[in-house]
Amino acid sequence: MRSDATTFDAIVIGSGISGGWAAKELCERGVKTLVLERGRNVAHIKDYPTANLTPWQLPHRGAVPRTLMEENPITSKAAGYGEDTAHFFIKDADHPYVQERPFDWIRGYQVGGKSLIWGRACQRWSKYEFTAPERHGYGINWPIGYDDIAPWYSHVERFIGVCGNADGLEAMPDGEFLPPFEFNCVERHLSERIRAHYGNRFVVQGRWAHLTVPKEIHLRQGRGTCQARNLCMRGCPFGGYFSSNASTLPWAMKTGNLTIRPDAVVHSILYDERTGRASGVLVIDAKTHAMTEYRARIIFVNASALNTNLILLNSISRRFPHGLGNDNGLLGHYIAHHNYRASANGWIDGFEDRYYYGRNPSECILANFRNLGKQEMDFVGGYTTFTGAYRARGAPTSERVGGAYKDAQSRPGPWGIYMYMQGETIPKASNHVRLHETKTDQWGIPLLVTSVSYDENDEKMIRDWRTEAQAMLEVAGCHDIQTYDNHQPPGLDIHEMGGVRMGRDPKTSLLNEWNQLHACPNVFVTDGACMTSTGNQSPSLLYMALTARAANHAVDEMARQNL
Repeated sequence: MRSDATTFDAIVIGSGISGGWAAKELCERGVKTLVLERGRNVAHIKDYPTANLTPWQLPHRGAVPRTLMEENPITSKAAGYGEDTAHFFIKDADHPYVQERPFDWIRGYQVGGKSLIWGRACQRWSKYEFTAPERHGYGINWPIGYDDIAPWYSHVERFIGVCGNADGLEAMPDGEFLPPFEFNCVERHLSERIRAHYGNRFVVQGRWAHLTVPKEIHLRQGRGTCQARNLCMRGCPFGGYFSSNASTLPWAMKTGNLTIRPDAVVHSILYDERTGRASGVLVIDAKTHAMTEYRARIIFVNASALNTNLILLNSISRRFPHGLGNDNGLLGHYIAHHNYRASANGWIDGFEDRYYYGRNPSECILANFRNLGKQEMDFVGGYTTFTGAYRARGAPTSERVGGAYKDAQSRPGPWGIYMYMQGETIPKASNHVRLHETKTDQWGIPLLVTSVSYDENDEKMIRDWRTEAQAMLEVAGCHDIQTYDNHQPPGLDIHEMGGVRMGRDPKTSLLNEWNQLHACPNVFVTDGACMTSTGNQSPSLLYMALTARAANHAVDEMARQNL
């Protein structure tokens, strides 16, 4: 129990998707918990200033002004960044880092973190993702398998609300679903044509963290039905999509066990040489630069993958001169990400008598069909494909001004189909982050150096995806098909992972099967930093499941006096 204002049972560093889940689970179990957030406070609904604005109420009708792009050359590249959402992204100048190799690090520093601006895709990993790296020789085995995490997937899905359909796919197991958003007519055509032609390729309705038909547990959270506005990254006043602000943090607060400390920049985790355990966290006030030590029995590090690496690397003691838990020298190594470089689109004739209603905030998913359970290609890993169909705005016309052009805008144009890849990448020791030897930020904390790049495996995967996307769009009946490789550097996927990976052997990993540091077991890491490999599915659902599992294990171990 707390003995004063700086002593707690548990400290959670970070209030985003995984940090919010750590807070919820710990507080529900009666653990007095402090959540440290380096950014400002954001209250659900009250602090969503653009949530209900129409385009003409925005200064530039939603377009990003040139000055804002010039001031934020990295952050302004992010998907979802706009005049209406910029307040939930950092300003580049405020948070520098050093790019040894090009890496676009996208961040959102506020209570709720990037849970306010995430993509919301929620696919489960298949059983193969946990074993493929070791079986196929491009990594180490996970210390857990699908059966270990499956009940925690269900636990999370029921609480956050995930829409989708039970499709029975080996590559993407079914979960606890609310009704999905329906296919439009061309999406249904695409799904049927691909399934009929290939037999083993499936375009299905997206599994997305949206409340299509809320259940009692969601109403108890104060959330309501998704209105299909597709304005999610402004913050949703209806709570229609899952975020820490709308869901887990208010739920934890109702227990009376939660304290949230915004504007708390974590300098390092404190280590007690006498007990062989972490004793607390050293925090710098973001505004006053005052330093405070907070104490706790257990610490969850959920600062988002690269910041989690930074904090652990900066947590130096006589026992750990190279970073907390870093006995094997691997802390900060095996950083990985998702490969988003390839995309495709084409136009399809017909269906002019049909349209769609609402702004579907989800996308269709073409489940992975490469290297599923066996090695069959000249590259390792697989890829998920996101896809959808839409009608262009404005009927075709050669006019660009005048009455004919105006009349054309009142009629919908032809149907198009798009696709883009989300490819698995190989965790490599050479892909790493480290602390800069001399450069520091405004709080005196060393800047992070990023050294991450693509490799030949990625290039082979991109070439295969582009070939297959072209073929699948042709099967669907498209014409004027184009495929692209945008050659963007790593980072814009916003799925950075690794550096503090899980594993069975302390010689090759930092965390055990419960996400505890091998060398400091009262410190848990359950955000993207813990990932042993990337898989090809969107990772946030797995972060939440791993967090819930680890938090309940931590409470059980505290009760046994093991922590």
